[in-house]
Amino acid sequence: MIYKGFKMKLYPGQEEEYERRHNLLWDEMKDSIEYHGGHNYTIFLDKETNTLFGYIEIEDEELWNQQADDEINRKWWDYMADIMETNPDNSPVCVDFKPVFHLD
Repeated sequence: MIYKGFKMKLYPGQEEEYERRHNLLWDEMKDSIEYHGGHNYTIFLDKETNTLFGYIEIEDEELWNQQADDEINRKWWDYMADIMETNPDNSPVCVDFKPVFHLD
Protein backbone atom coordinates (compact mmCIF):
# COMPACT_ATOMS: atom_id res chain seq x y z
CA MET A 1 0.00 0.00 0.00
CA ILE A 2 1.18 3.53 -0.80
CA TYR A 3 0.26 6.27 1.69
CA LYS A 4 -0.46 9.70 0.19
CA GLY A 5 -0.95 13.00 1.98
CA PHE A 6 -1.81 16.28 0.27
CA LYS A 7 -3.36 19.70 0.75
CA MET A 8 -5.94 21.72 -1.17
CA LYS A 9 -7.60 25.08 -0.52
CA LEU A 10 -11.24 26.12 -0.15
CA TYR A 11 -12.56 29.55 -1.00
CA PRO A 12 -13.65 31.50 2.11
CA GLY A 13 -17.17 30.68 3.29
CA GLN A 14 -17.37 27.36 1.41
CA GLU A 15 -16.61 25.01 4.30
CA GLU A 16 -20.21 23.87 4.86
CA GLU A 17 -20.87 23.44 1.15
CA TYR A 18 -17.72 21.37 0.70
CA GLU A 19 -18.74 19.08 3.54
CA ARG A 20 -22.33 18.88 2.27
CA ARG A 21 -21.22 17.81 -1.21
CA HIS A 22 -18.90 15.16 0.18
CA ASN A 23 -21.62 13.81 2.46
CA LEU A 24 -23.61 13.24 -0.76
CA LEU A 25 -20.67 11.81 -2.71
CA TRP A 26 -21.96 10.12 -5.86
CA ASP A 27 -21.84 6.33 -5.93
CA GLU A 28 -20.09 6.56 -9.32
CA MET A 29 -17.34 8.67 -7.73
CA LYS A 30 -16.92 6.19 -4.89
CA ASP A 31 -16.66 3.42 -7.49
CA SER A 32 -14.06 5.40 -9.45
CA ILE A 33 -11.89 5.90 -6.37
CA GLU A 34 -12.10 2.20 -5.56
CA TYR A 35 -11.55 1.10 -9.18
CA HIS A 36 -8.38 3.20 -9.32
CA GLY A 37 -7.04 1.58 -6.16
CA GLY A 38 -7.96 4.19 -3.56
CA HIS A 39 -8.80 3.11 0.01
CA ASN A 40 -9.15 4.62 3.45
CA TYR A 41 -9.67 8.16 2.09
CA THR A 42 -9.99 10.97 4.63
CA ILE A 43 -10.06 14.76 4.22
CA PHE A 44 -9.59 17.16 7.13
CA LEU A 45 -10.30 20.92 7.22
CA ASP A 46 -8.17 23.55 8.98
CA LYS A 47 -10.88 26.16 9.64
CA GLU A 48 -8.35 28.93 10.33
CA THR A 49 -6.79 28.71 6.85
CA ASN A 50 -9.48 26.94 4.76
CA THR A 51 -6.83 24.36 3.96
CA LEU A 52 -7.94 20.79 3.30
CA PHE A 53 -5.59 17.99 4.31
CA GLY A 54 -6.18 14.71 2.49
CA TYR A 55 -4.97 11.21 3.23
CA ILE A 56 -5.49 8.18 1.01
CA GLU A 57 -3.99 4.75 0.64
CA ILE A 58 -3.50 3.61 -2.96
CA GLU A 59 -2.49 0.30 -4.49
CA ASP A 60 -0.46 1.63 -7.43
CA GLU A 61 0.66 5.15 -8.36
CA GLU A 62 0.16 4.62 -12.11
CA LEU A 63 -3.36 3.22 -11.66
CA TRP A 64 -4.27 6.07 -9.31
CA ASN A 65 -2.99 8.69 -11.76
CA GLN A 66 -5.27 7.25 -14.47
CA GLN A 67 -8.25 8.54 -12.51
CA ALA A 68 -7.47 12.04 -13.81
CA ASP A 69 -8.83 10.91 -17.19
CA ASP A 70 -11.92 9.22 -15.76
CA GLU A 71 -15.18 10.83 -16.96
CA ILE A 72 -16.82 10.71 -13.51
CA ASN A 73 -13.73 12.18 -11.85
CA ARG A 74 -13.66 15.07 -14.34
CA LYS A 75 -17.38 15.66 -13.72
CA TRP A 76 -16.64 15.80 -9.96
CA TRP A 77 -13.84 18.32 -10.55
CA ASP A 78 -16.23 20.52 -12.55
CA TYR A 79 -18.83 20.23 -9.78
CA MET A 80 -16.33 21.30 -7.10
CA ALA A 81 -14.55 24.06 -9.07
CA ASP A 82 -16.76 26.89 -7.80
CA ILE A 83 -15.83 26.36 -4.14
CA MET A 84 -12.08 25.64 -4.20
CA GLU A 85 -8.84 26.60 -5.89
CA THR A 86 -8.47 24.76 -9.19
CA ASN A 87 -6.18 24.45 -12.17
CA PRO A 88 -7.34 25.44 -15.69
CA ASP A 89 -8.75 21.89 -16.22
CA ASN A 90 -10.78 22.24 -12.96
CA SER A 91 -8.59 19.73 -11.12
CA PRO A 92 -7.99 20.91 -7.57
CA VAL A 93 -4.75 22.72 -6.89
CA CYS A 94 -3.13 19.96 -4.89
CA VAL A 95 0.24 19.90 -3.13
CA ASP A 96 1.56 16.47 -2.19
CA PHE A 97 3.29 15.92 1.14
CA LYS A 98 6.48 13.92 1.49
CA PRO A 99 5.96 10.96 3.85
CA VAL A 100 8.47 11.05 6.69
CA PHE A 101 7.03 8.59 9.23
CA HIS A 102 4.46 5.78 9.33
CA LEU A 103 3.54 3.35 12.10
CA ASP A 104 1.07 0.48 11.69
